Amino acid sequence: MSGILVVCEHEQGSFKKTAGELLGKAVELARALGTTVSAAVVGDVAADALGGWGAQQVYQVAGDFSSYSGTRTAAALHAIATAAAPDVILAPASYAGKDALPRLVARLGSGLGTECTDLRVDGGVVVGRRPLYAGKAFADVRVTRGVAVFSVRANSFPVPAMGTGRAPVQTVACTSVDPVVVVERKAAEHKTADLTEAERIVSGGRSLKSAESFDAVVRPLAATLGATVGASRAAVDAGYAHHDEQVGQTGKTVNPTLYIALGISGAIQHLAGMRTSRVIVAVNKDASAPIFEHATYGVVGDLFEVAPKLAAAVARLG
Repeated sequence: MSGILVVCEHEQGSFKKTAGELLGKAVELARALGTTVSAAVVGDVAADALGGWGAQQVYQVAGDFSSYSGTRTAAALHAIATAAAPDVILAPASYAGKDALPRLVARLGSGLGTECTDLRVDGGVVVGRRPLYAGKAFADVRVTRGVAVFSVRANSFPVPAMGTGRAPVQTVACTSVDPVVVVERKAAEHKTADLTEAERIVSGGRSLKSAESFDAVVRPLAATLGATVGASRAAVDAGYAHHDEQVGQTGKTVNPTLYIALGISGAIQHLAGMRTSRVIVAVNKDASAPIFEHATYGVVGDLFEVAPKLAAAVARLG
């Protein structure tokens, strides 16, 4: 094999946690395959530090990519893939990953395994495992033609400690012209991690009864835990929370270490977006609510009583 290439995303001058997750996993896979690990970087950022996570070589297309363009990003990744000639490409299942990777795979004439939550070596090739049917089943994906490309959900692997190593950076030329002209860009002011990358999430459902109750119960508990706020579709449709906070089939798919569901019944549409969470804590007055079938821990009780007590207990732990 000629190597594993990891797409490393960055924001405001810093690499995202997914870069460390995927590089750490790539190093593990490379050991089993007897091959090397390199990193793909699109945009202006100091990239040599990726050597601290195990990258032996960095391929970088410089330029301002702060305003996302699927056309330019796919062209940049294709230029890097041409220069690096990898056998495997790993990338985060982020917004950019979901949009640019299919374009890249079309250019490469290869195959794509999407939304993987695990990767392993089997028979000398990388195999990706991805959930199906809202997490009721899992499929093992093998790419049988060309470069094997896999997108991976955030929080699927631990982030290794950053070492002091530095990787050589090779600049790759890419002259793609974007047919779209960005007139204005407005960025949301996030004080917590984006839902799709958050390690901890506190979500509220229709049982909160009002936007005021949602703000008074869900958000304080999330703040105490350093978590990101989520919501069911019913809560969003009722105006309790913004659509950006919706988790589920018609919202965002999340994969946190901890998911707390307050007053969420556990409809299949909601489970489709959070079922792969490592630890699920459900609070609901209805002991027969479907969410309890999937919860790691369940509390049958009034969320208006349980949530404040949980927040107070967390605060006492410091």
